[in-house]
Amino acid sequence: MNLPNKLTVLRILMVPFFVFFMLTDVGGAANKWIALALFCVASLTDLLDGKIARKYNLVTNFGKFMDPLADKLLVCSAMICMIETKKLAAWFVIVIIAREFIISGFRLVASDNGIVIAASYWGKFKTVSQMAMIIVLIADLGGVFDLIGTALIWISLVLTVISLVDYIVKNKQVLTQGGM
Repeated sequence: MNLPNKLTVLRILMVPFFVFFMLTDVGGAANKWIALALFCVASLTDLLDGKIARKYNLVTNFGKFMDPLADKLLVCSAMICMIETKKLAAWFVIVIIAREFIISGFRLVASDNGIVIAASYWGKFKTVSQMAMIIVLIADLGGVFDLIGTALIWISLVLTVISLVDYIVKNKQVLTQGGM
């Protein structure tokens, strides 16, 4: 297993620890900062694995398939925790997760037909906006950061919808050739 794939697996393994610190009081007031640090490190592995894979020609089908799933697991877990902590509305998280299920369904159908679909730029922008939103919401610094958090929530929602439409339009052949 190459380094980018190891970073993807590391990101997946960090998720339960992140969720633990988001939803428990074991560390007291430090919990949010531990969760924030875990989320930031996990998010950085997303940036690093892609850069390393492209720079050293280490792109694999495993990475193309698992990297987006690792991102979904991290981001969706964080947003579900945000419902519990009253920082995000459930409807918002449902829209985000619905998009992820639709895209995952597309990827599975494509995979059955021997096609591996990598993430698009819209999908990457969506992921970055969601990660930034989550960081701002976990940090919960108040003041202007509340406005930034609100703006990032709406930006994330818009980019989620745009990336879904873009993905469907660019990959509509999966629907016609995939026997759906």
